[in-house]
Amino acid sequence: MAPESSKIDIKDLSRQQLADWLTGQGRRPFRADQILRWVYLRQADRFDDMTNLGKPLRADLEAAFVNPRLQVESEAVSRDGSRKLLFRLHDGLHIETVIIPEKEHFTLCISSQVGCSQGCSFCMTARGGFARNLSAGEIISQVRDVQHQVSVQGGMPLTNIVFMGMGEPLANYKNVVQALDVITDGDFGLKISTRRVTVSTAGLVPKMADLGRDIRVNLAVSLNATDDDTRSRLMPINRKYPIADLIAACRSYPLPPRRKITFEYILMKGVNDSMADAGRLVKLLRPIKAKINLIPFNEHPGSEFKRPDASRISQFQEFLADHHYTVIVRHSKGQDIGAACGQLSAEVRGLKKGD
Repeated sequence: MAPESSKIDIKDLSRQQLADWLTGQGRRPFRADQILRWVYLRQADRFDDMTNLGKPLRADLEAAFVNPRLQVESEAVSRDGSRKLLFRLHDGLHIETVIIPEKEHFTLCISSQVGCSQGCSFCMTARGGFARNLSAGEIISQVRDVQHQVSVQGGMPLTNIVFMGMGEPLANYKNVVQALDVITDGDFGLKISTRRVTVSTAGLVPKMADLGRDIRVNLAVSLNATDDDTRSRLMPINRKYPIADLIAACRSYPLPPRRKITFEYILMKGVNDSMADAGRLVKLLRPIKAKINLIPFNEHPGSEFKRPDASRISQFQEFLADHHYTVIVRHSKGQDIGAACGQLSAEVRGLKKGD
């Protein structure tokens, strides 16, 4: 259900903003902590359920705010247990969130924008263009709602969050950081450890240092090529922030102790999977505390790119490992349910096969 236009989603407010609102209402600001614990820790949907608040305050909250859940438009369940949720937002737009089962926990892949403006040529989301940034509350809601869902169902906990869904997180910096403050807060927020949260960027260089300064989450960089010509063809952002600038930003990134920057490298047949590419990758990342995720391209309708042969994937991985890099081949889960980010949303928009 869409929020009433005259009311604000309470999850769009930071703790300080809520405290300031309370002060403006002639109420004591410490009530903000009580309210937020109800919203996030106790997963309350109704202000009237916040029983340690007086009835007049509950009535004021009801008059000023809403606390909606995201509307699930559709859900696809993979044979491997992955679940892709298509959420319909209050203005009728859609985002995707993927619940990924691991051995003892769930990882949640969340979106930061409706669509994406980066225009990466291999990305399904890019085909639909950019609509708008998500609010802090809409980002938080993906985690809050799924956390509640897995808790009700029992079994494994939701412990890991990756900003690898629709959108470029650092292009929606203010709202992403505000959401991260709530997602990682152990007192009134969603209690996800900063060590278990990863923000992925296509290489928005000026905001990378800000992220390292403002909150100590993990950084992942979508690299995907070792020379500027190839990377610019794959990722237009490289024309503004070429590889040398990106690597310099990674070298100066304020890494917490014992952490590394993850470099995501999508292997595309005949594009970036040669052994010459592997050799350049070794040299490029040598000055950085780095680990590498090799991601064989997940083919989707309308894409010109293909997945490399298994032998080439293994050869590429072994070369990097022989040069003392931690390297993992990340096989996309949920391939039988349209695993490429943006596919469910594309179906809603009518971007079918052959478009």
